[in-house]
Amino acid sequence: MDNIHNNGTFAELKEIKYLNMGHEHHNHNHTAAISSLNKAFIIGIAINALYVIIESIAGFAYGSMGLLSDAGHNLGDIASLILALIAFKLAKVHANNTYTYGYKKSTILVSLANAVILLVAVGIIIAESIEKIFHPQAIEGNVIAWVAGAGVLINAFTALLFMKDKEKDLNIKGAYLHMAMDALVSVGVVVSGIIIHYTSWYIIDPIIGLVVASVIVVSTWNLLHDSLRLSLDGVPAGINLKQIENIICSDKDVKNCHHLHIWAISTTENALTVHVIPNSMDNMESIKERLKHHLAEAGINHTTLEFEPAESSCNKHCD
Repeated sequence: MDNIHNNGTFAELKEIKYLNMGHEHHNHNHTAAISSLNKAFIIGIAINALYVIIESIAGFAYGSMGLLSDAGHNLGDIASLILALIAFKLAKVHANNTYTYGYKKSTILVSLANAVILLVAVGIIIAESIEKIFHPQAIEGNVIAWVAGAGVLINAFTALLFMKDKEKDLNIKGAYLHMAMDALVSVGVVVSGIIIHYTSWYIIDPIIGLVVASVIVVSTWNLLHDSLRLSLDGVPAGINLKQIENIICSDKDVKNCHHLHIWAISTTENALTVHVIPNSMDNMESIKERLKHHLAEAGINHTTLEFEPAESSCNKHCD
């Protein structure tokens, strides 16, 4: 008997060691990914800050609305990158007695703030561009083209820093989209500079400013919509409430479910609470393990299941 017990203990220890090794490997990969993202944000902030300074000086020196509006947009992107970096730092802070989820929700608030910052920038760009349309000014087209050309390279490089992880987090996706759009906008400014240099059609400059504003609105709308939705504890994009209900109720030992709620803890983590009516209260643990596994595959990381017998009179108004 002792031998059997010892063998069993040895097997259990091997399994625990294997699981711990897997857990450590996962943590190592996760830490490496976070470190890589931190580096990407820092590099993106640094090179874009330098470019904004250069673009602003050139814009003021040569009176280019295209350059100034693009610099204003890039300044908003720098603020967005800084806020996103702060949110990532806060998301790693451990939970406490006051904030039982930690500060993970800050990632959602930051994505909402970023959208608002960009919309404010849009308003300023539109007002200045309209003023320039009615009062066009002579500007140096070749200077605009060269400065904006540098912007194409800088914004494209920054976008590449976030391209790999853009589908993993709303803030990363926002950073990627902003930088990719900035690269396209800078291409437009380059074209306007070339046109102005060869034709002296100075009105092209404020028109490009309005095009910039339109691009910002288009690229920001989904970010604003998704951020506002998550801020109000709406069902996260990509998760269908009916499909989740079907996952739960299709289990062979589940009779029905109700009071299903799904919301976002952060831009990468989702939570769920639901009342489950099993065929038998004797199978709760096995049902729980299966449901948590299937829900995790559906993108829900934190699951709270309350089991009720079929004869229970649950209050239908407790939502």
